[in-house]
Amino acid sequence: MIEVRPFSSLGHAKYSWLDTRHHFSFANYHDPKRDGFGRLLVWNDDAIAAGTGFDPHPHRDMEIITYVRSGAITHRDSLGNEGRTEAGDVQVMHAGTGIVHAEYNKEAVDTSLFQIWILPDRRGVKPGWEARVFPKSSDGTLEVFASGRPQDEGSAALPLYADAALFAGTLQKGQTITQTLGTDRAAYLVPARGSVSVNGVALHERDGAAIADEPVLEITASEECELVLVEVAR
Repeated sequence: MIEVRPFSSLGHAKYSWLDTRHHFSFANYHDPKRDGFGRLLVWNDDAIAAGTGFDPHPHRDMEIITYVRSGAITHRDSLGNEGRTEAGDVQVMHAGTGIVHAEYNKEAVDTSLFQIWILPDRRGVKPGWEARVFPKSSDGTLEVFASGRPQDEGSAALPLYADAALFAGTLQKGQTITQTLGTDRAAYLVPARGSVSVNGVALHERDGAAIADEPVLEITASEECELVLVEVAR
């Protein structure tokens, strides 16, 4: 099953400083058919105006991944962490027992990003934050950027307190890759840029695809594209 969620069908809110699209129910947008996908609860597609951002606010018991698409985001939290994450890189925040954080676009241009929330496997973990710079390549593979899967322990991926993983990568026009999910896994795929077909199903820029009961994915780039995929246990 591959359910395409066109970009035009996503929840939408626009403010003076933020233009945001919601793949799943969030804030004032609610669609009972889109109340998360397994442990994946939130996938927001945000454009943040230069010199603005999210003021300090709290979270608990959530794994929050930020994938920066363009520009950069500067993080600050109640644990004393502070850092800047640029386009193509990822930061992970473990909300755990409680954390207050702010996310600001201190750049001279707008910043675009995906913010992704995943339910952790257990509540009450120690809160924390980490960011990592990943190699920018066009070698036709999806690399794991964040993971709580046992097979990724000890890899360069940022750790998650959830049986889930975030993959990203770029494909050139006409390239095909195979991504194995297995029978007990599901995935959500978004082309951050460009368009692809997934097992013959067309997916355009910033569309979403909820994927289940597809043990193997054959992904072909219709044009040069940048892909972000989250895999979760079913």
